[in-house]
Amino acid sequence: MRIECIAIGTELLTTRRLDTNSVWLGERLADLGLAFHRKTAVGDNREDLAGLIREALTRSDLILTTGGLGPTFDDFTKELFAEALGVALVEDAGARADMLAFYTARNRTPAQSNFKQVLIPVGAEPLRNPVGTAPGVWWQDPPGHPGARIVMMPGVPREMKRMWEDQVEPRLQPLAGEPTQTLRMVVAGVPESTLDERTRDVRERHGQLEWTILASLTQVELLVRAHDSATLAQVLTDMRPVLGHDLVSVGPGNLEEAVLTGLESRGQTLAVAESMTGGLLSARLTAIPGASRSFLGGATVYSPAAKTALLGLPASLLADQGTVSEATTHALAVATRQALGATWGLAVTGNAGPATEGTEPVGTVYISVDGPRGASTIRRNIPGDRPDVQLRGVAAALNFLRRQLDLA
Repeated sequence: MRIECIAIGTELLTTRRLDTNSVWLGERLADLGLAFHRKTAVGDNREDLAGLIREALTRSDLILTTGGLGPTFDDFTKELFAEALGVALVEDAGARADMLAFYTARNRTPAQSNFKQVLIPVGAEPLRNPVGTAPGVWWQDPPGHPGARIVMMPGVPREMKRMWEDQVEPRLQPLAGEPTQTLRMVVAGVPESTLDERTRDVRERHGQLEWTILASLTQVELLVRAHDSATLAQVLTDMRPVLGHDLVSVGPGNLEEAVLTGLESRGQTLAVAESMTGGLLSARLTAIPGASRSFLGGATVYSPAAKTALLGLPASLLADQGTVSEATTHALAVATRQALGATWGLAVTGNAGPATEGTEPVGTVYISVDGPRGASTIRRNIPGDRPDVQLRGVAAALNFLRRQLDLA
């Protein structure tokens, strides 16, 4: 079966938003023993999308689309599919009732443009959207393409995922092949290129398997797929000594979740003090359900006045050492730990730019951990623009704490 994904939205062609939908769908297809043969991102351009739809209809048995189902002028996915297949769009009574119920439950009135969303191509059927207003479309055996299937889903990830799990995946079960299992290893503190070199021998030893390396600003994921769990278990056994303490977690999860799990398993707690990261560290921790079991809170001490007023740092220390320094970061870690009575205190200061402040160049980040064995501080030079430095600074801080937990 030839399966194609079309991700629709001009924002996907810029750096503002990544196409995570197709990655997630690829993983779910693998669970069914299926796989994409092509993925494409296309902007909100009628001519480009119309051409891509015509091409996809000639080469693919299953076409999955995300995006372009909303109420605005740049949402025309259904319209272009209908034009390509020579059918009309008609209002679906069930889809209309669902949309009206959505608005009624929120004491809102839909705009006239919202009714565009409940138009469905003749011969297709709507897919209910319990968390949004735009229904999807399931279209089997469209005109002139017997045996083909078209599935249109919203671009909002939570809407797309719910629709897939509840309605699309069950319909694809009869097409399932031999399921593929995925081993996901999350690594932090190691560049993608270094991880590539370090793991080469193990990957070549298991060269018959499908390997992928996915890098982000906060971590690197090493993925390997096989049809049986015993093979993946052997891969993990071979990979553990190679990755060592850089291995954050196996399976679903991320760096912040690993830190919180490590704290909770030890019955320990954390308090933070952050300057350069402006609350981003706390936000990433509290995004994990159950974070309150080990994360007590902290302070965003962005200015010198906040460092003094909220955590009691002497003005003389800041004047002598500067707001971005080893001494100041150490003092913040100790102060936040003591203020909240936490097992661990974690502090971050730095210069994210774009202008140099004081003596430390842009990209300088200090991280300090104060815990049962005392305090430890590191200095990092992080590349990138301001958001990159902030996000990478958070990741470096979490990873430094994680390593300290392992040593304690």
